[in-house]
Amino acid sequence: MSTTATITQTEQPTVTAQNILHLFPEINTQLAEQTANSATRDADLAGYDEEQIRLMDEVCIVLDENDMPIGSASKKVCHLMENINKGLLHRAFSCFLFDSQNRLLLQQRATEKITFPDLWTNTCCSHPLGIPTETGSTLEAAVAGTKRAAQRKLDQELGIKASQVPIDDFKFLTRIHYKAPSDGKWGEHEVDYILFIKADVDLDVNPNEVQDTKYVTPDELKQMFKEGQLQFTPWFKLICQTMMFEWWEHLDSGLEKYMNETEIRRML
Repeated sequence: MSTTATITQTEQPTVTAQNILHLFPEINTQLAEQTANSATRDADLAGYDEEQIRLMDEVCIVLDENDMPIGSASKKVCHLMENINKGLLHRAFSCFLFDSQNRLLLQQRATEKITFPDLWTNTCCSHPLGIPTETGSTLEAAVAGTKRAAQRKLDQELGIKASQVPIDDFKFLTRIHYKAPSDGKWGEHEVDYILFIKADVDLDVNPNEVQDTKYVTPDELKQMFKEGQLQFTPWFKLICQTMMFEWWEHLDSGLEKYMNETEIRRML
């Protein structure tokens, strides 16, 4: 005896913007509008390196002045001086990696970088993305997100594997709010989370991100500033001109008193 199964075809809903927004009103439509002409079709990015153009589509966390997330926008939108001058502010991190000799790992940004190319800076500087694992409205959640972002970018820029920089080894010190132009078109306006980590790591540098690296002692870094032959990123100079060397002095003893600051340091 045989049986016959009848399969009933169900009509699939039409996937249109109107239908989706009706079903999911919580969707943020701004990013889709901002990136409609992204990548090589974007006149603002014409002539830049293709990989760096692609990274300009990443989603940054847009903030109010108290570091509360209010939405998301592309990296490109967040770094245009036209938008920065209107007050657009986003979240970032600056990671400082020290080896077992307490030397700080510096990097020189690649020529291909759209913002601040060729400048020397701290180990890794970037942004937590507007995704569940890297964002947060409370300070605790935001710190956790920036640590995950730092681990991700240390690998992407310098080839440092996550196993060599465990999340729990990152130390959060403070946040700085600063604004700095790169050129007439691009710049930074960030609440920047300062992270320290001590680890001996293996480097496999991504040349599209980093053109050189160097380990330095405090005295060597001070001499580099004094000689004036090299150019440094504005956020790195701000940090070094304020608390950096005091933090460094207490790297192995007493750093706890500088950690987990709740107030934002305004450096505008």
